[in-house]
Amino acid sequence: MAHNHNHSHDHKDVKNIKVAFFLNLSFTIIEIIGGILTNSIAILSDAIHDLGDSLSLGLAWYFQRLAKRGRTNSYSYGYKRFSLLGAIINSIVLVVGSVYILSEAIPRIFSPQETHAGGMFILAIFGVVVNGAAVLRLRKGSSINERVVSLHLLEDVLGWAAILVGSVVMYFFDVPIIDPILSIAIACFVFYNVFRNIRQTMRIVLQGIPENIDMEHVVKAIEQIKDVENIHDLHVWSMDGEYNILTVHVTLKEALAMDKLVGLKIEIRSLLNKENIQHATIEFETLDEQCVFENCSDE
Repeated sequence: MAHNHNHSHDHKDVKNIKVAFFLNLSFTIIEIIGGILTNSIAILSDAIHDLGDSLSLGLAWYFQRLAKRGRTNSYSYGYKRFSLLGAIINSIVLVVGSVYILSEAIPRIFSPQETHAGGMFILAIFGVVVNGAAVLRLRKGSSINERVVSLHLLEDVLGWAAILVGSVVMYFFDVPIIDPILSIAIACFVFYNVFRNIRQTMRIVLQGIPENIDMEHVVKAIEQIKDVENIHDLHVWSMDGEYNILTVHVTLKEALAMDKLVGLKIEIRSLLNKENIQHATIEFETLDEQCVFENCSDE
């Protein structure tokens, strides 16, 4: 049953990113045309930013598809971690895009520029609808790659919402400084979310313990099994933020026959599955057996 769920998700996350890619690319083309017709530098600048987003989404789509491949002679765990590479690249592009927005917005605070408010209003409504639809689709995903990609589109939604509000205000009042102020606020929001996702991604890359795994609870749960004396050399890490892996040495109270060891292993794996650990490698030891690893024993 769990396998079917993952199989369905494997298709869903790739499809989500694919749809977001084509939505963003199509709108970028419309945005470039609209920017020329309205003679709006702000919209043309955003079009360049969206073009960068489209490239990032294309990479994310490719890496997410690549992540579905099974194990090979070169990658024994398969290509799951390649989705993290897509997330890192997308995060870098988001930072570069936000720096670009700041470099454009800050000078305009001191030297505001007039824009075509009516044309901005029409394009802003279209931008909010198109990018908003893509964000809602990706927000339902669970992979880090989907969440980082959704930040790209959320940035665009907020940017277009700012342009929408700014165009309405500027249509009635001569206050062009509103546009760069909103742009700076949006860039700061994006920076905050990007660094939060980068921190999570780097934790996975550096094989930190997944945040949703309670190590103390895992140890207590295994050691409460009747045939288990204690456990040591316990390691838990995640491949991609969803698929968690564990290795452990289990010391038995007494030597057991092979059929009983199989049953015990099934019991431990079932327990670990409830703790959100999908892959477990278990090594059994007896009380008088000396562990060959220096750091096996708990300190």
